Amino acid sequence: MTLSLFDQFAIPTYLGIPLIIIALTFPWILYPTPTSRWLNNRLLTLQGWFINRFTQQLLLPLNVGGHKWALILTSLMLYLITLNLLGLLPYTFTPTTQLSLSLGFAVPLWLATVIIGMRNQPTAALGHLLPEGTPAPLIPVLIIIETISLMIRPLALGVRLTANLTAGHLLIQLLSTATFVLLQLMPTVATLTTVVMLLLTLLEVAVAMIQAYVFVLLLSLYLQENV
Repeated sequence: MTLSLFDQFAIPTYLGIPLIIIALTFPWILYPTPTSRWLNNRLLTLQGWFINRFTQQLLLPLNVGGHKWALILTSLMLYLITLNLLGLLPYTFTPTTQLSLSLGFAVPLWLATVIIGMRNQPTAALGHLLPEGTPAPLIPVLIIIETISLMIRPLALGVRLTANLTAGHLLIQLLSTATFVLLQLMPTVATLTTVVMLLLTLLEVAVAMIQAYVFVLLLSLYLQENV
């Protein structure tokens, strides 16, 4: 039973080819491309409004130097939302439930923010490792603690995204299995379980969008410290 629950997180293959490649490239096909017409249709208008509002909200805490990252952060946000939502469809695969993929997003972007801070303002970047007014005996300990907390940031980003999506998928599968088993034995309980599963599915849709937003928001906060 335990193995069958986690089988949904295994990367599917077809003729020896991992289908995660298709899952990673498919989201870009879903978004309509802007046209050269004077007036866009409703879908393009809604898409442009959403992107503009999100970009404005994301750039509020950033100074002018951090605005160069607007395209990267907005594209990452849309990409993660699409991957997470597509994974909620039946017979689909969620690539972001793989910790290696989440860390593949988190580590390079976090490392880029650290390198930018070390290049542009090395004194301020290193100053985060030692708060002002620290007693002399605590200086070595605090430097070690702050360094460890800095190194844990990309791990926390990747684990947060993967763990939340994995937990939601497991709960949905457990409830669906319970509904299928109880349907013949206790139809009333099975009906209640179905209602709970539908509510949980709506919650997972919200979690899929919120986790993508939190991922990008934390990256923007790390960028703000180093710009």
